[in-house]
Amino acid sequence: MKEAAAPEQRVQLDESPINNTQTGERYSPRMGLGEFTMNVLNGISVAVVVALVPQALLGELFKALLPVFPQGKEIIGMVSVASSMLPIAIGLLVAMQFKMTHIQTATVAISAVMGSGVVKGINSDEFLQLKGTGLVINTGLTAAFAVIMILLIGDRLKSYTILVLPPTVIVIAGGLGKFVTYPAVLVFTKWLGNLVVGAADLQPIVMGLILGIAFGVMMASPISTVGIATAIFLSGIASGVANVGCCAVAFTMMWAGWKVNGPGGSLVHVVGSAKVQVANMMRRPVALLPAIVACGVSGIVAGIFRVQGTPISAGFGISGLVGPLAALNADGWGWSVRNILVVALVYAVVPCVSAFFAVKLFDKKLGVTNENMYALKFH
Repeated sequence: MKEAAAPEQRVQLDESPINNTQTGERYSPRMGLGEFTMNVLNGISVAVVVALVPQALLGELFKALLPVFPQGKEIIGMVSVASSMLPIAIGLLVAMQFKMTHIQTATVAISAVMGSGVVKGINSDEFLQLKGTGLVINTGLTAAFAVIMILLIGDRLKSYTILVLPPTVIVIAGGLGKFVTYPAVLVFTKWLGNLVVGAADLQPIVMGLILGIAFGVMMASPISTVGIATAIFLSGIASGVANVGCCAVAFTMMWAGWKVNGPGGSLVHVVGSAKVQVANMMRRPVALLPAIVACGVSGIVAGIFRVQGTPISAGFGISGLVGPLAALNADGWGWSVRNILVVALVYAVVPCVSAFFAVKLFDKKLGVTNENMYALKFH
């Protein structure tokens, strides 16, 4: 007797960008420019933190420990590789913002790498080299090109999606990013970065005031300070004063909400990030006034002492001692007692004290702010 034939099993690929089969969510390609841009920027912001935090926190620390812990060189190498994975992270997280499927997400990620410039020697028969973090702005642009292509293609490819979509998008979107926009964006970002760095070198006090306030305000906003700093290659004194501004806003938020948030909730701003206050600042922008004063004062002091930093350290606050470690490891500095005291004064004492008095000024004297404006609600 013949056995009954098993029913044929077919796997149907549903790769429509507006119908994610993994989540059941639908995403309409008919969206405004503002919504599209925010999705891309949000993906970049998260990716920058995920890929660069390991190097920022551990890289500088283990550099300082190398004389007593030479094995730390391996960890430095690992976190350096992690930072070079930034373009992949940007592509993945941008695609996730648009609720794309696995095939589409991987396609956007690979396309982003093509336009990032992080891979050197593509035309070489001998080797490929990962260098740096890539050009963040152009990586985001390339990811956006890939997303637009996928949204336009939609589900027209049906069962041929897995064969046709990846090579088409990678070559066209990746090529557009690599050969068309990359050269222009590279020139612009280097020019802008050199302009800011040069101005900070010539006028450290004035630029300390400007950059301290600018990065302090951005630290309490949805904008990624790390993303901005790495995008324009912010380094030297410009990086140092920007980082001090981020430290000042963290201490300001700590003092401003001490009564309503308690010690634990208040210290989150310092050991974590002042971005936990984004919702409060968006609702009541006036609550930023004490931070602006503290950031300005701290930035001026940082400019006087000409503290320095790196593109990665510029956008961090006091968390993980990223900025202070970068300053001590900068050229012309070092771990002398005097330098340690200067760094402690600039990155901790001045921001903390100026923040305390700024909060008292706007709360008790002027009556512009109150502690309830800074209340955190963790659910």
